[in-house]
Amino acid sequence: MRRLLELSVRMILMLLVWSIWVWVLDQKFSAILNLSIICGGVFLAYPLVWFCRKWLDQNPTKRRAEWITTFVHFSLGIVFGVPICRALLTHQNWVGWVLPIPVEIGWILLAITGTITMLTVLNLALRGFGAPFAVALSRRLAIEWLYARTRNPMVLAVLSFALSLGIWWQSSLFVLWVLLVITPALLFFVKMFEERELEVRFGDSYLAYKAKTPMLFPGKRKT
Repeated sequence: MRRLLELSVRMILMLLVWSIWVWVLDQKFSAILNLSIICGGVFLAYPLVWFCRKWLDQNPTKRRAEWITTFVHFSLGIVFGVPICRALLTHQNWVGWVLPIPVEIGWILLAITGTITMLTVLNLALRGFGAPFAVALSRRLAIEWLYARTRNPMVLAVLSFALSLGIWWQSSLFVLWVLLVITPALLFFVKMFEERELEVRFGDSYLAYKAKTPMLFPGKRKT
């Protein structure tokens, strides 16, 4: 009964976030407002994540971590999702240097990074019994397959996919936005909050996994 209630809450929140995305995609904002959303919106992640980390540390129990993590994930779905929606919608209006990289290379990179992204989602579902974006929090640590080489293969894959989009569009400004705006904010979330909530929910098993496995870039697990 409890899990059914939790799933219902998460599905309602998911529908709310999707509704906001659809509304944002349908709007016609001025260039200044659009730029403010694309860049400024992402920076809201920093105080949000910092506040929720402090909130969690006040009473770091597993149950509390689950609900705070759900709140953080869906809040970031808005904080990250809205700017990303606007960036994808209006990228063709970004006037800047054209990347001297053939479009075909962008297509190849999109295919590779898109496939890897889907594999990370499958990996989490099969080995961690969870799903991204807080639809279902992982019920056990995913430490096999892709997660054996890096603790955050999904983060790496998603960022690589976003960079591949910029390369396909030959947009240096989009690539710089991903590198300088999206990437630092996402890694701040991982280091400041996600690692802490996983420690609270999985205890020593996560700490042992963290000590042996690289955070982002794949490498050999320490023995």
